[in-house]
Amino acid sequence: MPHINHKIFLLSFVLCVASPFLCLSQSKTINSGWQYSQDKTTWETVNIPHTWNKDDAFDDVRGYRRGMGYYKKQIFVSSEDEDQIFYLKFNAVNQEATVFINGKKAINHKGGYTAFNVEITSLLNFGAYNLIEVEVDNSHSDNIPPLDADFTFYGGIYRDVELIKVRKQHFSLKDFASDGFYVTYYNVSNDKAGVKVDMLIDNFESKTDAHLYLEIFDAEGNRVREEHQGLTLKSNKTEAVKVTFPEIKNPNLWSPEHPYLYKLQLTLSDKNGTILDQKKANLGFRWVTVDTKKGFFLNGKPIKLIGVNRHQDFKDYGNAVPIELQKQDIHLIKNMGANVIRFAHYPHARELYKLCDELGILVWTEIPVINLVTDSESYFETSLNMQKEHIKQYYNFPSVVMFGYMNEIFIRLVFNRNLTDEEKAELKKTSLKLATQLEDLTRTLAPNHITVMACHNAEVYNETGIADIPMLLGWNLYFGWYSKQIEDLGKFLDEQHKRFPNRSLLLSEYGPGADVRIFTKTPKKFDFSANYQAKLHQSYYKQIIDRPFVTGMTAWNFADFGSEFRGDAIPHVNQKGLVQYDRTPKDIYYWYKSVLEDDEPVVHIATDYLKGLTLFQNETFPVQIYSNESEVSVSLNENNLGAYKVENGSVTIDMPFKNGNNKIKVSTQAISEEKSIEVNRIEKLDFENFKRLGINIGSHFNFYDEQQNITFVPDQAYKKGWFGYKNGSAYGMTKDKNQGLPHNIKNTNAEPLFQTLLEGCTEYQLDVPEGNYKVTLYFVEPQIKQTENIYNLSEETSESTKTQRIFDVYINDTLIEKQLNLAKAYPEKYGVTLQATIQTKKGLTLKLNAVEGLPVISGILIEKLD
Repeated sequence: MPHINHKIFLLSFVLCVASPFLCLSQSKTINSGWQYSQDKTTWETVNIPHTWNKDDAFDDVRGYRRGMGYYKKQIFVSSEDEDQIFYLKFNAVNQEATVFINGKKAINHKGGYTAFNVEITSLLNFGAYNLIEVEVDNSHSDNIPPLDADFTFYGGIYRDVELIKVRKQHFSLKDFASDGFYVTYYNVSNDKAGVKVDMLIDNFESKTDAHLYLEIFDAEGNRVREEHQGLTLKSNKTEAVKVTFPEIKNPNLWSPEHPYLYKLQLTLSDKNGTILDQKKANLGFRWVTVDTKKGFFLNGKPIKLIGVNRHQDFKDYGNAVPIELQKQDIHLIKNMGANVIRFAHYPHARELYKLCDELGILVWTEIPVINLVTDSESYFETSLNMQKEHIKQYYNFPSVVMFGYMNEIFIRLVFNRNLTDEEKAELKKTSLKLATQLEDLTRTLAPNHITVMACHNAEVYNETGIADIPMLLGWNLYFGWYSKQIEDLGKFLDEQHKRFPNRSLLLSEYGPGADVRIFTKTPKKFDFSANYQAKLHQSYYKQIIDRPFVTGMTAWNFADFGSEFRGDAIPHVNQKGLVQYDRTPKDIYYWYKSVLEDDEPVVHIATDYLKGLTLFQNETFPVQIYSNESEVSVSLNENNLGAYKVENGSVTIDMPFKNGNNKIKVSTQAISEEKSIEVNRIEKLDFENFKRLGINIGSHFNFYDEQQNITFVPDQAYKKGWFGYKNGSAYGMTKDKNQGLPHNIKNTNAEPLFQTLLEGCTEYQLDVPEGNYKVTLYFVEPQIKQTENIYNLSEETSESTKTQRIFDVYINDTLIEKQLNLAKAYPEKYGVTLQATIQTKKGLTLKLNAVEGLPVISGILIEKLD
């Protein structure tokens, strides 16, 4: 090993600390003050991160703008920096970007979720302003994945832009926008751990002597290893250098419970000891394996992976989310007790992976080869290039244990009824070919990592053999939501394990949609109630825990996210999140905390969704209590209801709420919680202690309308002295067979009120007392295009034949609307209200007299005016 003058080196290091830009590389974020235009005629000032789809992907107009966007910015480069090398780095641009410097093309990059950079020194004018122009295109391209997916492809420069200045000798920035070095662990065990570092060093001038100094520090800052190496860098070349550290004895191992991190520091200096470049990285000693019978092992111990998938977008931001806001996601996920995150369906911001290192969260990260593959050289090239960028940019994070590359790649093949048998065979062949190439690439570039892909519930993955390619196979399963029943999950997994005993399995996606405005005592499949969300998640968790061969489960999704074509209870939003789009936790988030949190006591009263609860006569309402304690004591309004045993993190108690404010208190030996609930208890339909009554006609669930601040109660068959339908059949989103429920309804934000209805109802009775009433009726035409949902796994999607429905609307023999024809009057999906003031001696009778076809009605709101 060559001799180094430590005095010179130390002096140089002190100088660099005092004036770092004299000797070290400088990365400056240049996010502010960009000009943006969609046509190069009208420009506006924007800051990065930016997307042009944060609004139009959520409006009432079908589709969102996919096309060109133009950005430009002036930067001043000092003449004093002429001896420096400059790079421009884009951390993500969706989805194709062409960069120009002073009018000259610098780079074209395909792929919207990985970083890219370009060396621009020769294109710059020193001592002057320089123009950066970026043409961004998020149009559909058959040669750029993802081709198709259940999320919105927001266009724009939505992650940081950096101007990087380095000395002429530096750790390479050319290798797929990586850090220029790669950390590999060897012989890791409880007794010892070794580290190898592969580095690429660029030299932009003539042959040069240099020196490498590598150090490893423990978490307390003590240097535990150091290595020196002299170098001779060839003229205008990139030098590959390898350094192997002697093993560290008795290392602190990294795990979710103990995320111990060492620090690696790499210093490049010239022959005089002046620092030229410096890099740092986390080191985490850990090893992972999968066992086909016993599941996932970390550091030689079995660990059940329980966590979430995550999409990166956020309410009102699209995908252009400030990084500090994104970091809050990771803290929320850790606080929930999760030990794994699947960053779906693309690489997320690198800062979040670093946070996973620090907090102790295992990571599955993947590229967006989703739903469909194009059989073209360009598509293959782009996909493989994406995986190279992905692995090289995310390789050094200790938290990353799984690299993935495909998700549900045959879903379009299964549901595209227009494909011929020959076309299907060719698509299978193409997908298998690409999967094999991606698997080989990943195993080569990412040793000591687990390869993974996710598939949906279809036999084609087994038939083609694609399911046997990765080291770990994820199943995206939605039993009890899109198909079959909740309990069919375990049956499916048992059957797969029996047929393919040498395959390691993970439940990579699961979960129902849930709208916090919807609650019910009788949760049903596809009703979007918070109650059904709890029912499914609690059952799935138990089924997975009971099966040691399943490595774990990642809920779909951590948060609600944008999917423009969707027509769920909130349009354009996939609502399967454990937290809402703005990251307000749903109750189910706290249930997960109750079963996953071991260190701190947990109690949560699951009533966050109970807004405007209306109860009739002596009706009770079930409330779930979540806790990681074995027993809870519960009181209601200071009355002791008793002690209850907690199983699977929860206990359900029928609460006899009184009218007005109710206080629930739950206590354990270690913790207690109180919550207040305002309840409107109606002993009879007399409008004495209430003025308004809303009925969600055709539905079994309550719906809280935020705009009108009222909860519409579930419907019922007519009961004397009360209300209800005399005839008709329920029609809507909870039907086993999708009849074409209305979604993305214009003129309203109360989709759940319109999405369920009665068809063929000709008479509806309300036994209200004498008085003057304002009556509002709610209608929508249901026979429209069926739910556009790629997971509609049990029913085909087609254009429904519109039934002509014409009917007259009467209240107490008063004609409210003659020959109402919703399909003709409102050709688009449109929420229609009719309103009338009615004076009655006794009761209100709504009659829908059919002229042609079957009448429909979605809701009724009655307000007593005197």
